[in-house]
Amino acid sequence: MSRGLLLVGFDFAKAHTDEFHDWYDLEHVPEREAVPGFGLCERWLDVENPTVAVASYDLDALSVLRSEAYKAVAYENLSVWSKRVTAMCDRKLRFEGDQTLPGDLAAPAGAGGLLVNAMNCAAEGEADFNAWYNEEHIPSLAAVPGCMAARRFVQATDQPESADGRKYVAIYHLESPDVTKTEAWSKAVNTPWTLKVRPHFRDRLRILCKRYVRGA
Repeated sequence: MSRGLLLVGFDFAKAHTDEFHDWYDLEHVPEREAVPGFGLCERWLDVENPTVAVASYDLDALSVLRSEAYKAVAYENLSVWSKRVTAMCDRKLRFEGDQTLPGDLAAPAGAGGLLVNAMNCAAEGEADFNAWYNEEHIPSLAAVPGCMAARRFVQATDQPESADGRKYVAIYHLESPDVTKTEAWSKAVNTPWTLKVRPHFRDRLRILCKRYVRGA
């Protein structure tokens, strides 16, 4: 059984900043950390837009999100506080997916940055797109100094209708966001095969994040 990922992104510019962080830190994340099958639960902030926050939840398997323990704190059972805060935010992403690469590698602890790439792909280019991701793109970026893990996920077929519909997500745990500015990274992402598949990208969302630190 493959590992799973729950990934959520909000723009909280219209919310109260202190309350948003208190809700996440004091209720929302602890609730999920207590659910059996949840692994590393991490928070991130967009390096270009500090009101965009991302939460990444590593899962032993995607079925954890269908468990009674998770249902007790999610979906229609979200807390009053959760409903209040999220109503003030603009959701940029919600993704539930199975890890397809590499194997059952878990999220590494202690990363200083996270790069999220979420997208769909035009049907006529999907076979080549998947081959590029699996055979070149993920292995090449995983080998860049400072990249702690490069992982790829495919949307769950039973993902709730509230999801935003992007089928593919890749996340990269980095020693710092500056890893994406290195010559090695640039060389890995600008290959002839990459240039060939890029025209098939659809609905792409790229968020480069730094680790959220409470009170910083």
